[in-house]
Amino acid sequence: MEELDRSRAFARDVKRIVVKVGTAVVTGKGGRLALGRLGALCEQLAELNSDGFEVILVSSGAVGLGRQRLRYRQLVNSSFADLQKPQTELDGKACAGVGQSSLMAYYETMFDQLDVTAAQLLVNDSSFRDKDFRKQLNETVKSMLDLRVIPIFNENDAISTRRAPYQDSSGIFWDNDSLAALLALELKADLLILLSDVEGLYTGPPSDPNSKLIHTFVKEKHQDEITFGDKSRLGRGGMTAKVKAAVNAAYAGIPVIITSGYSAENIDKVLRGLRVGTLFHQDARLWAPITDSSARDMAVAARESSRKLQASSSEDRKQILLGIADALEANVQIIKAENELDVAAAQEAGLEESLVARLVMTPGKISSLAASVRQLAEMEDPIGRVLKKTEVADGLVLEKTSSPLGVLLIVFESRPDALVQIASLAIRSGNGLLLKGGKEARRSNAILHKVITDAIPETVGGKLIGLVTSREEIPDLLKLDDVIDLVIPRGSNKLVSQIKNTTKIPVLGHADGICHVYVDKSCNLDMAKRIVSDAKLDYPAACNAMETLLVHKDLEQNAVLNELIFALQSNGVTLYGGPRASAILNIPEARTFNHEYCSKACTVEVVEDVYGAIDHIHRHGSAHTDCIVTEDHEVAELFLRQVDSAAVFHNASTRFSDGFRFGLGAEVGISTGRIHARGPVGVEGLLTTRWIMRGHGQVVDGDNGIVYTHQDIPIQT
Repeated sequence: MEELDRSRAFARDVKRIVVKVGTAVVTGKGGRLALGRLGALCEQLAELNSDGFEVILVSSGAVGLGRQRLRYRQLVNSSFADLQKPQTELDGKACAGVGQSSLMAYYETMFDQLDVTAAQLLVNDSSFRDKDFRKQLNETVKSMLDLRVIPIFNENDAISTRRAPYQDSSGIFWDNDSLAALLALELKADLLILLSDVEGLYTGPPSDPNSKLIHTFVKEKHQDEITFGDKSRLGRGGMTAKVKAAVNAAYAGIPVIITSGYSAENIDKVLRGLRVGTLFHQDARLWAPITDSSARDMAVAARESSRKLQASSSEDRKQILLGIADALEANVQIIKAENELDVAAAQEAGLEESLVARLVMTPGKISSLAASVRQLAEMEDPIGRVLKKTEVADGLVLEKTSSPLGVLLIVFESRPDALVQIASLAIRSGNGLLLKGGKEARRSNAILHKVITDAIPETVGGKLIGLVTSREEIPDLLKLDDVIDLVIPRGSNKLVSQIKNTTKIPVLGHADGICHVYVDKSCNLDMAKRIVSDAKLDYPAACNAMETLLVHKDLEQNAVLNELIFALQSNGVTLYGGPRASAILNIPEARTFNHEYCSKACTVEVVEDVYGAIDHIHRHGSAHTDCIVTEDHEVAELFLRQVDSAAVFHNASTRFSDGFRFGLGAEVGISTGRIHARGPVGVEGLLTTRWIMRGHGQVVDGDNGIVYTHQDIPIQT
């Protein structure tokens, strides 16, 4: 299945299309018409015409076709003696005149069979210098399109004032590629498609096995990197001409696709937003990195930029975050547009509903992210805080201070909002950052990365935050334990386990989010229903959503259990039971208690008491977040003390286990480990410590002549 691409953003709104078909597509061996390809093209255009699209065709091939016919006629009319003489080159203009009528005759015949009317329009370069001509051209074409006529344009080479159709590249347009670009602009087309004999633009000659197809042309990146092969074997300009025309049109506001005319369905695929050919767009820079860097280069650049960030003032770091928040809100529409492409692609690919839900970036979510960045900006500067101050000896003072870790590598899946949270936390904590998001959020991540890095001043540099775009780069990054200081994977159990098993770099994170709510016999029923419903339904795909509901056995007898079950089922939650609950409630038995649904589903089990609940959580939980609902404070304290999870709540939804809700500003992830940071990881979890000593020339000298005092000194706030 082809992948949905950025072209879908404008393809949904396309009405008027200019299609240019090259000589190599129109003709086959010996210059004869490629009847099969041309017939398939006409069928595509006829379907578009009947679907309400306004189609304008620019067709090459007349000169090549005319040359083939004239050579044949020359051969027929020549004597044997004539054939022994050197053959003179046929006049290109004569070839154009003969070939044009033949080419148009074929188009008319083919379109007539498809119940479509076509019209021939021959133009010259000089005509476009006349504004009255351009006005009349627009009026004529509009009338034709209103009548569902397909205009077929070609340069009138037969009477052109050019010295030779293949040699003279002067003027307003100089071949049919540039003519197509000019017409797209003049006639205000929504899309220009240039059909070639190759799949698109390659980094080198398509015949070179090392050449790669460029899916999105970025002028700043590719214009000096591409090596062109020979020009077209039949037409005038080849790929060089197509690229020049495409760049001119794209940067004037007309999206352009160069793709193969050999595939019968490529035009339809382009209009469905599928990733075919090479896209030229004035906003292409937003979607692709301008420079390619090795994994090590990115990590080293991030470290260098992080040192510049640490050297800046606290106020400067605050202003960077406030600038990012403003940039997010200023770019809501473009972020939303790119995100919609990711969501559409995920739905078409058949991804689970829970994964699609994590992808969605609504304007409200973007505003919420901006608010969290501002909250982070207003927090006390975490860098360089004195945590402990000690007089080591007279006049010798030692300080323990907070310090950035260095360079972080965050690998996350599905959720593009995580990119904003992580990037803002990295900036606040003075760390460099490398990000690798899931391919399902590729477009969202790219635009968010650009919005954020564009808001970072040059004194620090946008390389502070690197976006890893290829999955193949991850193994290389995981080997860089000398330049990357911490890896934080956010995603599936499989992802976390793979990373832990393949790197020497410390890993912080959690594999599963199997969160429990235990409803004790002394609960308040209304409170229990609110908490259970919120824990499951507020955001079912979140890692802090309830996955298992544990209920005290006494609640079966007083109908509390049934009320809790009804509250969930009436809101569309699918229930699975443990051995006891499935028998009592007549619901399917869960295959395992160790399952994270990430959807509107959960497991229910009945336990003996609070000790049974604690034991169940320790055997089947993931040490993420667990909650008790009870009015018995002794039971509550027992639960809070003995449940060995990163976050344990009393009478509060598990959904509160979040860095923003904890007041951390944002979170880089949730750690269920026991070393360094645990629970929602905010700024403090991205810091380490270092020691600062200030003296007056003291030396150790075998500890002779120095008296150690080791006195704590009060820290002044």
